[in-house]
Amino acid sequence: MELPSSETLDRVARALTARITQGVSPHAQSAAWFDWFSHLSRAPGRQAELALQAYVSIARLLRFAARLATKGEAEPPFIPPETDRRYDDPAWQQWPYVFWQQAGLAQEEWWRSATREVRGMNAKNAARVNFVVRQFLDVISPSNTPWLNPVIVERTFREAGANLLRGLKHLTEDALCVLAQESPALPSEFQIGKNVAATPGEVVYRNSVMELIQYSPTTENVVAQPVLIVPAWIMKYYVLDLDPARSLVRYLIERGFTVFLISWRNPTTADRDLPFDAYRTSGIMAALDAANAIVPGQKVHACGYCLGGTLLAIAAATMARDDDHRLATVTLLAAQTDFSEAGELMLFVDESQIAFLEDMMWDQGVLDTRQMSDAFRALRSNDLVWSKVTREYLLGERDAATALTAWNMDQTRMPYRMHSQYLRGLFLENRLTAGRYAVDGRVIALKDIRVPMFVVGTETDHIAPWRSVYKVHLFTDNELTFALTKGGHNAGIVSEPGHRGRHYFVATRQPGDRYVDSETWLGRAERKDGSWWPEWASWLERHSADGRVAPPSMGSPGDGYAPLTPAPGTYVYQH
Repeated sequence: MELPSSETLDRVARALTARITQGVSPHAQSAAWFDWFSHLSRAPGRQAELALQAYVSIARLLRFAARLATKGEAEPPFIPPETDRRYDDPAWQQWPYVFWQQAGLAQEEWWRSATREVRGMNAKNAARVNFVVRQFLDVISPSNTPWLNPVIVERTFREAGANLLRGLKHLTEDALCVLAQESPALPSEFQIGKNVAATPGEVVYRNSVMELIQYSPTTENVVAQPVLIVPAWIMKYYVLDLDPARSLVRYLIERGFTVFLISWRNPTTADRDLPFDAYRTSGIMAALDAANAIVPGQKVHACGYCLGGTLLAIAAATMARDDDHRLATVTLLAAQTDFSEAGELMLFVDESQIAFLEDMMWDQGVLDTRQMSDAFRALRSNDLVWSKVTREYLLGERDAATALTAWNMDQTRMPYRMHSQYLRGLFLENRLTAGRYAVDGRVIALKDIRVPMFVVGTETDHIAPWRSVYKVHLFTDNELTFALTKGGHNAGIVSEPGHRGRHYFVATRQPGDRYVDSETWLGRAERKDGSWWPEWASWLERHSADGRVAPPSMGSPGDGYAPLTPAPGTYVYQH
């Protein structure tokens, strides 16, 4: 009997460990801590600074407590960041809870200083240590400790503990779901094809990677050039077609655009060897061929969201290199092209971490939905993890379901080979903007893209930070309109007209203009109230042919694009 190779045994061992650690490399973590500790231990100046800061913080806390005891009021010495909503309830201003709050904030401030980069250490290791410390401090925060949180204490007394019983029921339900390795059921009030992903249309093309949906027109005449939307395959497409009031697809159709949209197939272990470029060839290029056949003689406005936008940028650069001029414009929504400053996701990207993750995917065939979503939630643990724990398990309140949260629960998988190529080629080696990204054996360059571009960043994006998205200015020299909108990675994009409290900044760079850094741009850009959707739709209209035409037929049977099934198709239902 042939014995498995030593490398196979090693990969199996790492894959088993990865299942326990949820894909986090123990070596990457331990190396970061050793780097930090060894440099800090040889930095007496920093040690003295931290000791002094601890002394001052304790003194400020004691003075604050003394003034409260003698005068009944005092100015808090530690102020939480504006984005920190843990202590918004007025009960946190009462004694003794205000003291616990201040003690927690003082502790967090000290650890922020303690985990700053020490001269000589690796900057990524410093950030990784800081990230892990923040996760721990979030766990022990007074807001997450039942007997230190006045909201929980008051609710428990008022309801005689009924809130804790409800919370225990919620915890049991969720724990059983995890143990059974089942995804949570989508809220019954949001049903795909009925009140989400419900815009009428037809699937006009299907292959092993995607279905192409052509949406039915609602206007008598339409803009001549169609729009092709390329969503990310990390999640289901219908974040762009939520309930009718918040559907970007429906909004475009009502503005008179012919819209095509890719619905990606949810891969299984049988798709483990599907390469990254297959999403370009069997996805974007196949969809573009269909759109050209159904709307002949017209160029296409292409729009990509998140990872779909990154892929679209690659496809557009490849088309420009190959003298393929079928695109009218390119729009990128919260999509990065340069990954040198890709935010806290980069903390999960180094050779050790990727090799460890690859071994887990090699064993499973895919990156599982839960493993991926856990990493995203960790980036905003206060908002996405601990506040939820407090509400659902301690206050006994289930979060009210929304179309966006229902979509967020409808998760997908990532094929082993594709995700490995994506992480290595883009995140780790940043080949696209380094002049080392090859398609079909030849290098491509974003600077070859000459069609106008519209790029959207979101102010509080933790997946594609807007300053990272903005760096597309450095690698292109075309007409480029950049819009920065209020919100995060999803809510900033799903920003329909009429949404209260919305605003955005916008400015256009012309070919040949000098580069302007992101901070200078923000100071010069025009601020506008409301949704960015009308701005984009008007931009598309300005970059389209004059006049309108009759809507195209649904599909083109003579060209092999006969309607197959009504929207939203079949792939969107896959789990």
